[in-house]
Amino acid sequence: MRADLVAYDKDGQLVVVVEVKNKTGTSRQWAVQMRRNIYAHGFWPKTRYFLLVLPDRFYLWKNAPNTPEVVEPDYELDALVLLKPYYERSGLSPEDLSGAGFELLVASWLSELMQTGVALSADQQSWLVDSGLLEAISGGRLISEAEI
Repeated sequence: MRADLVAYDKDGQLVVVVEVKNKTGTSRQWAVQMRRNIYAHGFWPKTRYFLLVLPDRFYLWKNAPNTPEVVEPDYELDALVLLKPYYERSGLSPEDLSGAGFELLVASWLSELMQTGVALSADQQSWLVDSGLLEAISGGRLISEAEI
């Protein structure tokens, strides 16, 4: 299977699979079904985290089974707030980005997070700390279009 992005910890262990979809106006139920469909169409390795990133929402699952079960995300966040600095730097709005462009923007955010540990303000990154994702990916490496 091919994932949009995968992140490894500093010891080289796979930590998170990231699927990036350039689709807005989704619901929590849509995200649950998308995750189920992804896992139904191929074997994915067991990881601590699965992150579904959309221009307006982030959905994060922690320690979910790597089977096509219907599982609610542990975290749902406003992606516009989290990615605002990256939209501003690019001079583009979410509507202006192609699928590949949005994936590159997400990779930039995640790479910076992995190297600096800074997402945004403390209240905007509390989910990263609470979930353990920030610590897990700190100092790790990111791979795009990874075969897993």
